[in-house]
Amino acid sequence: MNRVKIAPSILSCNFLILEKEIKTAEEAGADLFHIDVMDGHFVPNITIGPMFVEAIKKITSKPLDCHLMISNPAGFVNDFINAGADIITIHIEADTHIFRTVDVIKQAGVKAGVTLNPSTPLCSLEHIIDNIDLLLIMTVNPGFGGQSYISSMDKKIRDARQMIDATGRTIDLEVDGGIKATNVKRVVDAGADIVVMGTEFFHSGDYKKKVAEIIKILK
Repeated sequence: MNRVKIAPSILSCNFLILEKEIKTAEEAGADLFHIDVMDGHFVPNITIGPMFVEAIKKITSKPLDCHLMISNPAGFVNDFINAGADIITIHIEADTHIFRTVDVIKQAGVKAGVTLNPSTPLCSLEHIIDNIDLLLIMTVNPGFGGQSYISSMDKKIRDARQMIDATGRTIDLEVDGGIKATNVKRVVDAGADIVVMGTEFFHSGDYKKKVAEIIKILK
């Protein structure tokens, strides 16, 4: 099994020194950067947009994982494609015509992901699972960083892993929400191969030490 990928969430970094934060995280061993896009409508917070992604693209070679927590994602995916996103993940709850949106993303050569809120059942993926490159399981209610992991999501991650394996396809299973050194092993043991870390990573004070700690825990 390949090493689990660590995706620091930009939402928790110090925006005043953004370039330094990204470079330091990259040097510490971050595998990709998770970019939370919120519109104040689908979730109760407003964050960043395509211009931000375009700026980050100029300062890192790591993949940019854009998580669109927005209403009407279909109306914005082209903006994020043009900005340089490597992965675009949309919420199944927010898109009426998800097949069409996923197809637009993939036709542009970008990886397409689908996200489920904690209360959204896995059965909603039945007809789209074979078309996606990544499944993101939210283990907190989206909208804010620093929340506590919802323990009942362990089973959902395990079931998602089984669903992915049953397709016979290579689909990344990403988990986002309240992941820390204290619970990362249970998340990975349940089947995650990408873990998103915001507060745990960027508030650690030593990114290289934090990555080393996570890798040691998962050995």
